[in-house]
Amino acid sequence: MPDVLPDAAPGSGTAAPGTPSRLADLRRQLLPLLAWVAVALLLRWALVEPRWIPSGSMLPTLQLQDRVLVEKVRTRLHRPLPVGTVVVFHPPQLLQEAGYSPRAALIKRIVARPGDRVEVRQGRLWRNGTPVAADWAAEPMDYALPPLEVPTGHVLVLGDNRNASLDSHLWGPLPEEHLIGAAVWRYWPLGRFGAIRFSPPEGAPGASRQLG
Repeated sequence: MPDVLPDAAPGSGTAAPGTPSRLADLRRQLLPLLAWVAVALLLRWALVEPRWIPSGSMLPTLQLQDRVLVEKVRTRLHRPLPVGTVVVFHPPQLLQEAGYSPRAALIKRIVARPGDRVEVRQGRLWRNGTPVAADWAAEPMDYALPPLEVPTGHVLVLGDNRNASLDSHLWGPLPEEHLIGAAVWRYWPLGRFGAIRFSPPEGAPGASRQLG
C-alpha cells in the first residue's frame, strides 16, 4: 500500500500542501496584504510620514515625545513654505561636519524666507526692519543676531525655545533642499491631538509682548 501524506487521506478530496489550489489560496490571502503594505510605503515616501520629538527645542509648541505627522507634498513639488511653518529637515553641512548624520532629522520653525532681512536685537526677532509682532518664542532671546539677508534657495529656521535651540542663529540659513516636509498634525498624546498652529494662540507669550 502506498504511503499517505498526514493531512490528506485517500479519497478525502483535500489537496495536499503545494498543490495548485493551496497555492492559489495563499496568493489570495497575501496579495491584499502586500497591496496595503505597498500603499503605506508609497504614502510614507511621497506624502506623509510620522515623526517624534526628541528634544525640547520647540517648547512650548511641541513637547518631548510628541508624535507628529509630516506632510511632504509641497516640499517634493518645490512649493514655498510660508513663514511660521514648522518644518522637519536634514542637518545642514555645518552640523554634518560636527558629527550629525546626513539622514538625521531636526525640527524648527521658518521665520524668514529668501530675500528677507532679519536680525535679533533687544530680545526680539526683526524682519525687514520691523519687530515681528506675532512670534512663537516662550521668552525674550538672550542672544543677538547681526543683520543678514536670507539668500535665494534658503530659509531661516529657529526653535520656539529660542534660548535652547541649535538653529539658524548658530549655523546660518538652511538650504531648502534639506527640507523633508512640514509638521502639520500632532497625533500623540491624545490630550493634545490636533493641528500644529502656524501662528501663536491669542494671548500666548510673544503674541502681545511689547518692546521695552
